[in-house]
Amino acid sequence: MDISRRGFIKGASSALAFGLGSGSILPLAAATQETSKLVNSQPEERRRGDMIFRRLGETEEWVSVIGLGGYHIGKQRDENESIQLIRSAIDKGISFMDNSWDYNNGQSEIRMGQALRNGYREKVFLMTKIDGRTKAAAGQQIDESLRRLQSDHIDLLQHHEIIRLNDPDRIFAEAGAQEAVLAARKAGKIRYVGFTGHKDPSIHLRMLQMASDHGVHFDTVQMPLNVMDAHFRSFQHQVVPIVLKERAGVLGMKTFGDHFILSSKTVTPIEALHYSMSLPISVVITGIDKPEVLEQAMEAVRTYKKLDDAAIGSLLARTQTAAANGRFELYKMSTHFDGTVHNPAGLG
Repeated sequence: MDISRRGFIKGASSALAFGLGSGSILPLAAATQETSKLVNSQPEERRRGDMIFRRLGETEEWVSVIGLGGYHIGKQRDENESIQLIRSAIDKGISFMDNSWDYNNGQSEIRMGQALRNGYREKVFLMTKIDGRTKAAAGQQIDESLRRLQSDHIDLLQHHEIIRLNDPDRIFAEAGAQEAVLAARKAGKIRYVGFTGHKDPSIHLRMLQMASDHGVHFDTVQMPLNVMDAHFRSFQHQVVPIVLKERAGVLGMKTFGDHFILSSKTVTPIEALHYSMSLPISVVITGIDKPEVLEQAMEAVRTYKKLDDAAIGSLLARTQTAAANGRFELYKMSTHFDGTVHNPAGLG
């Protein structure tokens, strides 16, 4: 990684340090004019049928703007219902498949693997995540995910739940998880590498800085991006500019914050999806657990037109009061969404 990139991340991290623990949105003093232009742009996109496809960071991959959330497709009592839902999503044009080694005790990966048989694997960009922080744990989880997904490779593997300040230290330590990831990529088991997290922008910035210090460039970075995040400990304002500067693909999640953001009665599902889609991101990963929710996502794509400043301002004004203290963003304020907290053994 060159000095300009390293300096940019350090500058942004230093500015953020003064605001830790507060709900204020910090000015992006470290953002260059080039980055400001990137924030107001979007990845290249093209419409194919009812679906919009966007370029994934600086890769040559084109992925659907809607990603199928992996957690929700492992919740159905009948595994055939899960399989049918996945295949229906693919048939409708959704190509980005989200998953994780720990979702529903492995059932999400197992069911997705079954759904991707009979020619469906070739139609998707397959992503999963690992919890392991050690080389041994990460390597075991990568191989287990490959078996469950019934695939000889994973298109994108991400370090999952970077939600503690020491997660980057463990991953990049000697015999840490990154060594297993590099070995797996060299062996052809994975193609691209990224990381995810949902707790605090400062931890994302620390992960990016550690990567920089170790000469690692992540292909993707996943984070909460929604109408509430813009107001409180904002990944949109504090992390997205740095990721764009790095030319990595931005993956958005928590559009509805499970159901909590919609429970605030400040925004409709379509409005929430359109807001996230209007950000400079490649994919909006959203939970789809039933056919009507899939149709809702497809309707959002069919009716999508990038929101202008007035429309964005209106949505943010409506959500400002509700978002002020993070009470509808439980992933930031509690352990409700923290799978690695509830199952720490997966960290290794």
